[in-house]
Amino acid sequence: MNEALLRSLTPSVLAVLVRRGADFAAAEDAVQDALVEAVRVWPADPPRDAKGWLVTAAWRRFLDATRADTARRRREDHVDEEPGPGPTPATDDTLQLYFLCAHPSLTPSSAVALTLRAVGGLTTRQIAQAYLVPEATMAQRISRAKRTVSGIRFDRHGDVATVLRVLYLVFNEGYSGDVDLAAEAIRLTRQLAAQVDHPEVAGLLALMLLHHARRAARTAPDGSLVPLAEQERGRWDTGSIAEGVEILQAALARDRLGEFQAQAAIAALHADALTAEGTDWVQIVEWYDELVRLTDSPVVCLNRAVAVGEADGARAGLAALAALDDSLPRHTAVAAYLHERDGDLVTAARLYAEAAQKAPNLAERDHLTRQAARLNARRRH
Repeated sequence: MNEALLRSLTPSVLAVLVRRGADFAAAEDAVQDALVEAVRVWPADPPRDAKGWLVTAAWRRFLDATRADTARRRREDHVDEEPGPGPTPATDDTLQLYFLCAHPSLTPSSAVALTLRAVGGLTTRQIAQAYLVPEATMAQRISRAKRTVSGIRFDRHGDVATVLRVLYLVFNEGYSGDVDLAAEAIRLTRQLAAQVDHPEVAGLLALMLLHHARRAARTAPDGSLVPLAEQERGRWDTGSIAEGVEILQAALARDRLGEFQAQAAIAALHADALTAEGTDWVQIVEWYDELVRLTDSPVVCLNRAVAVGEADGARAGLAALAALDDSLPRHTAVAAYLHERDGDLVTAARLYAEAAQKAPNLAERDHLTRQAARLNARRRH
């Protein structure tokens, strides 16, 4: 069973049902049922037209649910609209569906959560981690969003800012999480940049390209994480870096700074350094100051503490870290790194081990465990 094919077809099938009049929550349920049926049936009897099969199966399941809840006359109207057999047009509705999910009746945070779950393919756990809230809280938020849009005709698009937030979070999950969605997020952001003349759209595209350029160097052959300072820079994609810098410079020249442009500027400074030692940390701290002003994000403040530690010394970084909530994700890992930089190997080793227990994925946990073991070995010798 080609799970990647099913994942790639899901947004288009969902969009077809919404265009045909299904409300979003019912359409999502129908598509999920059709995917389960595909997993059961396709290995023995693969269809010639995968999308057409899914559209037909999902629509029939939507009609079955409608028959149970609506009057006979409305039920028969829907039956008349059932798509016939045969191939369906090969169109890409994904970006349109992102805009439809960012419906004006939803708050931006609810729209993002709903889109990430229904279109982006992320689990409730992954979305909760991105928002720094408990999984149960995020599950309730998504359920409320579904109830809000239940029965609404999706004939009004949401705003660009909400769609950008969704694409950013999808890219981040694809870049560092369990599901590889980074390339898809870049593709959709390119589409958006071609349709919308907005500096933050360009800023997000530049940010994605600059981060994705380092993808090949982020892991060792055994799959272990390679920290930025230790990456083989010759493996970075110079074409993507050059494109990202060019897009960023054009966006910054418009003098409408936003958070994605500021993040891209930080990524560009990392990309511009020929060696880790040559990184302009002072300028990176200045960009983090701008980013804190724009977002007031605790995660940004955490990253800023690392940059301060590089620019002004580990003690300065620890002082910046002390002002932050120690329950923040990766706070313990940052503390471990800064204590190591300060020469306190005992504390650093202990904190690395603690951070490993809190790591959000296996690769990060293994990396932090190795850091703790490395420092313990140094102390013994």
